[in-house]
Amino acid sequence: IYSLHYVGISISEDCMKTCRILLVDDEERILSVLRIKLNALGYHVITARSGLEALEQAQAQKPDIIVLDIVMPGMDGFQTLRELRVFTDCPVIILSAKDSDRDKIKGLNFGADDYLAKPFNPDELVARVKALGRRVASVDGGKSLNQFSAGDLVIDFQKRVITRNGKPLKLMRIEWLLLSELARNSGHLLTYEELLSRIWGPEYRNDIGILRTWISRLRNKLEDDPKDPRLIRTVAKTGYIMNSPDS
Repeated sequence: IYSLHYVGISISEDCMKTCRILLVDDEERILSVLRIKLNALGYHVITARSGLEALEQAQAQKPDIIVLDIVMPGMDGFQTLRELRVFTDCPVIILSAKDSDRDKIKGLNFGADDYLAKPFNPDELVARVKALGRRVASVDGGKSLNQFSAGDLVIDFQKRVITRNGKPLKLMRIEWLLLSELARNSGHLLTYEELLSRIWGPEYRNDIGILRTWISRLRNKLEDDPKDPRLIRTVAKTGYIMNSPDS
């Protein structure tokens, strides 16, 4: 019997009917359990049992969310994820028996959105899929700011275009969401809990490690010296603040 750890999580019925989930795992038992649970919620489920098959399915089926096992024969999940990120920014949840911080950070650095260690509660994975589904359904927040600029950085929210020194800057989905939230609240402190809840969902509000990893990725793309950030500043033990255009 599985118990649901995260309660109060919902996703619109329309989103569930249109959300396509690609499950990648070489264990048929895991695929079967997850397929049944996700199908029952109205998701369209696609499966793959190897990294190569996952790449083929991702290109052919264009899923909205990918659940990817790391430990697989042949092409492992890390290599598969790197190949996926060449042609898609589809949100990815990593599954792995390797429950170490180094593997978690490695997966996030390769472009994963979330990480769940095996053995896991299937209901917890479903909750995380729902959280990602909410982001797929509404990528942009409700604030009406059209453009933000600070130094050589310009963000066009309507076109979803970011330029630095006049050159387009490519961001991953999470990087875009995080930068948008910080820019729309420039000059104001956003706590760890606020950012985690707004970007990942309230069930992630205590997962400061994942936030720090993505802030580091963002700084590497935006800051002249990521070790001495001028644009996104850290407020110790509290959160982050983005410099306003006139600061």
